[in-house]
Amino acid sequence: MSETDPRKTPVIIGVGQINDRPEDPGDGLDPVHLMAEALKLADDDAGGGWLGTCDSLAVVAQLAWPQLNPVDGKLAELLGIDPAHRMQTAMPNGDSPILLLHEAANRIARGEASVCAVVGGEALRTAAKLAAMKPREDGSKPNALRDASHRKRTGYAQSYGLVVPTDVYPLYENAGRAAYGQTLEEGQAESGAIWSRMSEVAAGNEGAWIRQPVSAEDVVTPSASNRPIAFPYTKLQVANSSVNQGAGFIVTSLAEARERGLADDALVFLGHGVAAHESGNFLARDRYDASPSLATSIERTMQLNGVGADDLAHVELYSCFPCVPKMARRVLGWPLDKPATVFGGLTFGGGPIGNYMSHAVVEMVRRLRGTSDKGLLFANGGYATHNHTILVSGAPTGAAFPQEFDYQSEADERRGDVPALDEGYAGEAMVESYTVHYGRDGTPRSGVVVARTPDGARTLALVPGDDESTIAFLTDGKIEPVGTTGSIVRDADDMGIWQKSG
Repeated sequence: MSETDPRKTPVIIGVGQINDRPEDPGDGLDPVHLMAEALKLADDDAGGGWLGTCDSLAVVAQLAWPQLNPVDGKLAELLGIDPAHRMQTAMPNGDSPILLLHEAANRIARGEASVCAVVGGEALRTAAKLAAMKPREDGSKPNALRDASHRKRTGYAQSYGLVVPTDVYPLYENAGRAAYGQTLEEGQAESGAIWSRMSEVAAGNEGAWIRQPVSAEDVVTPSASNRPIAFPYTKLQVANSSVNQGAGFIVTSLAEARERGLADDALVFLGHGVAAHESGNFLARDRYDASPSLATSIERTMQLNGVGADDLAHVELYSCFPCVPKMARRVLGWPLDKPATVFGGLTFGGGPIGNYMSHAVVEMVRRLRGTSDKGLLFANGGYATHNHTILVSGAPTGAAFPQEFDYQSEADERRGDVPALDEGYAGEAMVESYTVHYGRDGTPRSGVVVARTPDGARTLALVPGDDESTIAFLTDGKIEPVGTTGSIVRDADDMGIWQKSG
């Protein structure tokens, strides 16, 4: 393979991450200090002296401390740098680190920067402890995820309990299971197998938050320490956001790295990458058993790089909830018996909101250095909304930069018709997907059915938590609820209430 112009060839030269776990969570670092420490470690990893010439600083937005703006001067001050280019993502979405990696690569290739630093950090563990010390007048407990400003809106979906990703991703899980032709037991077994292997990866990774292997059965079985969250997910199947973690990496050109004495076996090279997105309104999706944008992101990345699944030594398939790596591995053709992570997944590695993939970059770089191996980084964010995939390698890939990574038009062409939304429907309907939300004591709070009306419109219906018969029908696995019919009646508050047939 002929070498591309070294001045336009971006390489990752340094990576760093930090787990901050003081005995008293209230003594933990804030996100800006976590970011600073991670980038200092990345600089050391690259041999030192790189941050002093950093001219581009990109930050993954953080959720834990909304009063902090890391790019307004504090982070640069802590690092003793003054980069001309500073930016922060608009939201703390899970695709952000790969987006920023790709943008850094393009900035290098266009000659707009010589040394780019990308970083993120979350301190929800400390934020939760500090918030708990300030009781609310109504006695409710603070919840940074549900209290975030971009989620404090009310509307049709929110009135039925669909507020945060934990509420929404199960819609993909249940629809996907039915589409795959799996029973509930088979679907859960697949989730358990993927997650158990992730726990094994995390157990061997010093950067992971939980380093204790968990069996597939224990992952999916509700217990006192593994309470149900939103059917069919238990606590061990969802992202663990109660962490204090920071991670970052440094990107420069191959020419700059060589001129400053770095050997090629210390570098990791980038290949082609692709981004595509679903509608920001999760009720305006064409389906819940697959994602055209996810498929486009992964398939086109593989095609552009001329590789197949067998050519990959390692993958990171974003793992906020099992439905995402399930969809991704089917698109990629990744076998169930191979780990879907290099870091440990968002349950065991840690789920620092939008910055998880920075930790995946750290671990992927460590595995690829000094080899000719290839790895795939697939990131997902929002409510199964944002997708960004990129190939990375221990050897030059031949990919030219700068490169266009927006393949939204292709994803849109693959998308089916989005059904109209009928918010006031009453009458017979068919279950498209569903979930049940649980309280902290493990009892059902309520369920929600996403239904399709006879004319194809989409509508929502509530299942009261005390409707034991319907809750059992949705959760016991005796009959697959997806595809069955029932009816919706309006209550005194004009809420749609689901009534199963028979």
